Parts: sequence; structure tokens; C-alpha cells
Amino acid sequence: MKKLIAIAAMIFMGVAISPKAEAKINIQINIGSQPAWGPTGYDYAQFYYFPDYNFYYDISRGQYVVLQNRTWVYTSNVPTAYRFNPYNAYKVVLNQSAPYRQNSTHIRSYAQYKGMGGRQVMIRDSRETKYYASKGHPMHSQWQQSANNSNRNNYNNKMNNKGKGNNANYGAGRTTGGARR
Repeated sequence: MKKLIAIAAMIFMGVAISPKAEAKINIQINIGSQPAWGPTGYDYAQFYYFPDYNFYYDISRGQYVVLQNRTWVYTSNVPTAYRFNPYNAYKVVLNQSAPYRQNSTHIRSYAQYKGMGGRQVMIRDSRETKYYASKGHPMHSQWQQSANNSNRNNYNNKMNNKGKGNNANYGAGRTTGGARR
């Protein structure tokens, strides 16, 4: 009986510390794709839901998703009947594909945010440098110029090093004279 327990324990340990175990990390950031009127605090967002108007904005496509004749359709502009201004509307960030399929859930879950327009800090008004990547941010052009200069400097440094890289230990172990060991 002790042998069976020992064998079972060994098998369990073998499986538990198997070299096939691996951790997967997936970090997504799309601040540069988010519009200037988007809310701050989100490095990644797929859709915005507007509870006051009951429609969505697809960030990757840069289009609104509105209900027309009982069908969700993508459009570049919101129909004028909505009298919609994205800067004054409250946005709920949704990270799911085709969120409009759960529209009835969103209507109930986010009803508390109706009438709260203007209470979110927008990307346009943020002074956090990470939001400068957004094309609609007032500091975007300076950020882009700085990024271009940084890329140019990195390229020039690489060319000046003639492929040696920035290895601080380059030449480590060499002696400058005297006897070799």
C-alpha cells in the first residue's frame, strides 16, 4: 500500500512540474486608436456604449453601431435625430466582440449612467503622456515628433555602433596588457 501511495505521489509530482507548463501573457494597448472624446483610464477598449442613446462605437473600425429597423448597422455618422455630441455623452467601455448582441442586458446594467454626460475625463483633456498617442489629443503632434526623433536617434546609435549594440560588457574579459592567465 505504501508503494502505491509513493508511486501515485511521484506521478502527481511529475505531472505538476511538467516542462509543458507555461504561462501566457497577452497585453493589448490601443490608446492611439481611441478617439479624443474617449474616456481616460483604459489602455485598451473595443467598444463604447452610450446609455443615453442606446448605441455603440466600434473603436477599431471608427464607426458607430446603431439600431435601424430592428437591425444593428455600422455607420460613420450618427443620425441627426439623436442630437448626439460624443464630448458630452457618457461612455461605458466594453471589451467584447459584437456587444450589441447583449443590448437588452446593457440597457438594464448601465441605466444608472443616463444623464451623466460630461462627468468623465476625456483623452483630449488628459495630461498623462500616454494619451498623447491619440490622434485627437492637442499634444499629439509634439508627441509624434518626439517619437520620430527618438526613433531616428536609436537608428543613428545603431549605425554608429556598427552592429555592436549597446552591450556595456563589450570587451569584458580582455586584458590590456600583462600576462594571460
